[in-house]
Amino acid sequence: GTKRHREKSSSDEESQSRQDSSQNDSLSDQEDHRPGFSMPSISSPSFDAQDDDDSSQASSKFTMYNSVSQRLMAKMGFREGEGLGKFGQGRKEIVEASTQRGRRGLGLTLQGFQGELNVDWRDEPEPSATEKVEWFPECTTEIPDADELRDWMVVGQRKLKIEDETEFCTEDLLHTLLRCKTVFDSLDGEEMRRARTRSNPYETIRGGIFLNRAAMKMSNIDHCFDNMFTNPKDSNGSPLTKDREDELLYFGDVCAGPGGFSEYILWKRRWHAKGFGMTLKGPCDFKLEDFYAAPSELFEPYYGEGGVDGDGDITRPENVTAFRNFVMESTERRGLHFLMADGGFSVEGQENIQEILSKQLLLCQFLTAISTIRTGGHFVCKTFDLFTPFSVGLVYLLYLCFDRISLFKPVTSRPANSERYVVCRGLKPGSDAVREYMFRVNLKLNQVRNSDRDVTEVVPLHIIKDDPDFYQFMVNSNESLCAVQIKALAKIHAFVVEPTLSEPRQANIRKECLKLWGVPDKARVAPPPSDPRTKFYELIKNPDVELLQSKLTPLNSSALVKLRQIFDYRCIVGGGEQIFLLALGKSQIYTWDGKNPVRWKKMENFKLELPRDTLLSVEIVQELKGEGKAQRRISAVHVMDALILNGTDVRDQHFNQRIRLAEKFVKAVAKPSRPDMNPIRVKEVYRLEEMEKIFVRLEMKITKSSGGVP
Repeated sequence: GTKRHREKSSSDEESQSRQDSSQNDSLSDQEDHRPGFSMPSISSPSFDAQDDDDSSQASSKFTMYNSVSQRLMAKMGFREGEGLGKFGQGRKEIVEASTQRGRRGLGLTLQGFQGELNVDWRDEPEPSATEKVEWFPECTTEIPDADELRDWMVVGQRKLKIEDETEFCTEDLLHTLLRCKTVFDSLDGEEMRRARTRSNPYETIRGGIFLNRAAMKMSNIDHCFDNMFTNPKDSNGSPLTKDREDELLYFGDVCAGPGGFSEYILWKRRWHAKGFGMTLKGPCDFKLEDFYAAPSELFEPYYGEGGVDGDGDITRPENVTAFRNFVMESTERRGLHFLMADGGFSVEGQENIQEILSKQLLLCQFLTAISTIRTGGHFVCKTFDLFTPFSVGLVYLLYLCFDRISLFKPVTSRPANSERYVVCRGLKPGSDAVREYMFRVNLKLNQVRNSDRDVTEVVPLHIIKDDPDFYQFMVNSNESLCAVQIKALAKIHAFVVEPTLSEPRQANIRKECLKLWGVPDKARVAPPPSDPRTKFYELIKNPDVELLQSKLTPLNSSALVKLRQIFDYRCIVGGGEQIFLLALGKSQIYTWDGKNPVRWKKMENFKLELPRDTLLSVEIVQELKGEGKAQRRISAVHVMDALILNGTDVRDQHFNQRIRLAEKFVKAVAKPSRPDMNPIRVKEVYRLEEMEKIFVRLEMKITKSSGGVP
C-alpha cells in the first residue's frame, strides 16, 4: 500500500501572474511513498528451504516485509519466482507503487519526463545569504549627440524566435536552456509549482511582513547595493537626504502594481520619503489599502495623460511626457532621487520569447527613468533574457548614461526564471540626447506595431563589439546566469520526477537573509484598529493634558506691552479656532477642541488622508479660490505646530525645527493630482520684528458677493 502525506498549500498575494509569481505557502509538498510492510524481515521456516539459492534471493528481495507478511504469503503457497494459483499463473513481480501524480489521466506519459535532462544540478553552490555584486567596467565613451544617435536605429523584419541569438551567449548554452524550458510545457502548472517550491532553498523568504515578494526583492537589492536607494549618497559618501533636514527622498515606481517596491521604501524611510507611481489601471493597479507595513498616504499614483483618470500605459508617449512633467512640477524641477521599474506581463505558452515580447516595455521603462531622474540619481529595473541585439543595445545606452551599471540576480528572484535586474548608479549630465532618441524609438515601435516590420537594433552591433569591456562583460553575465538557470530547471525536473526530494536548508537560509537585510521575521498582519482616545494617550505618554490646553497669545496692544525681547518671538496669521487633529491612517481623522473632558470627534465631510500616529495643532480655515462668480470656498487644514508625525515624537525639538519638519511632512502627504481633496498647509511663521511683511503681501481681491468691488 502507499501512504501519502500532503500538506495543505495556499497561494500568496502574487498568484495573479502565473508565469513567475504564483507560489505555494506550504513548507513541504513532498509525497511520502512507503511500502505497506515496513518492518525489517525475519527469516521464516515457512518458506521452502530446499533450494538455498532461492531462499537467499527471497530474503534479499523481500527484506522490507515483516515475518507476519511472509507467513501469510507462505500459507497461500507463495514461492520465489513463481506466481500464486494452482498452476502458478499469478503475477510474479511485486506490484509497483503508483506513479500517478495530480489530476492527469491514467497512463499519461509526459515527453521530457521519461528520461534525464543530462544536467548535473547536484554540484550547485551552497545557499548563502551573502551575495556578490559585479559592476560593468566604467564607461569612458562620451554620450553621443543627437545627430549620431539618429543613425543608430535599425528597422528590419519582425522576428519571433530566439534560437539563433548567439551574439551574446554560446549556442550550446542557449539551446540547452531552451530545451530545459520546453520540458515543462506539457506539465501541469500546479505540479511544476510544487516542485519549484520544494527545490528552491530561498523559497520560504516570500513576502514576509510586506505586500508581496517584490517588496522583499527590493529589500534584498537595496542591501546588496549598500542601501543606495533608501540612503543615497553623494560622490563624497555623504547622505543626500537626512531625516532632520528639509528635503524629502523622492522616488518613482512604474509598471509596479500592486506596489511592493514602494511599500519597502516607505517602510524604511516613512514620512521622510515621497513616492510617485504609474502603472496600468485595472486588476494590476496599485493596492495602497494593502500597505500594512508602510504609510501609503505618502505615495501618489499618477496615470499619465489625464492624471488620476489616465490609463497608465507606459508605452503611450503622451503618458511618459505627462508623468515626467508631473514629477518635475512636484520636485521643484529637480527630478527623482531614483526610479524603480518592475514591468512584466503573462507570456504563457511563449516563455521562450519573453524577451522579444517585452522589448517595448523594457524600452519605455528605461525612457521613463532617464526622463524623471535627477543628475546623480539611480535606477533599478527588472529585465528578462538579454540575448537579442535590441535588448543589449538598450543596456548599452544605460551604460553610456550612468556612472556605473550592474546586472544582478538577487537570491529572492527564483533561480529557474530568466529574471534579473539592471541596477544603474549616478545619472550623468547631458543625457537628454539619449532620452530624445529613446522617445523616437518608441514612436517607431508604435508605428510598426501591427506590421511585419520591427526595430531590431537601437545600437549597431559593431559599436557594441568595438567596446570590448562592455561586450565581454555582457557575454559573461549572460552565460553565468544561463548556467544557473539551467541547473535550477534541471533541479525542478528532478523534484517533479522524484516527489520525495526536498530542500532541507529553507528555514535556516530564510532566517539568515532576513537578519542580514534588517527585516523582522514576522508574519504580515493588518494594523490593529484603535479608538482615538486610547491612541492619543498612547502617543503623548502622559495622562496630564494640561500643557496641551495652552493657547496662542493674541497679538494686541496689551500683549505688546509685556514683550521684553522682540527677537525672541514669532507670529502667525490666525484664521479660526485652534484645535488638535489626530490621524489613525487614511481618512480616519479626529479633532479635539483642547477642552476637558477629552473628546475626539470624527472629521466629517472632509477629504483628507494622513499617516497613522500623527498629532497636530491646527486651524480649520475657509479659503477662497478664484475671483468673482467663479470663486469657490474650500475648507483647509492649516498646521500651527507638530507634536507627533507618523509615530515620531517631535515635541522636544525647537519650535523652528518643528515647523520645518511639519512642512516636510505636509509636502510628503500633499496630493496635487487630487483637486477633490481638502488642502493641508503649514502656517507661515514670521519673525516678530519683521511682521510688516504680513501687510506688504496683502492684495485686494474681488469676492463673489462684493458686487465687483475689491
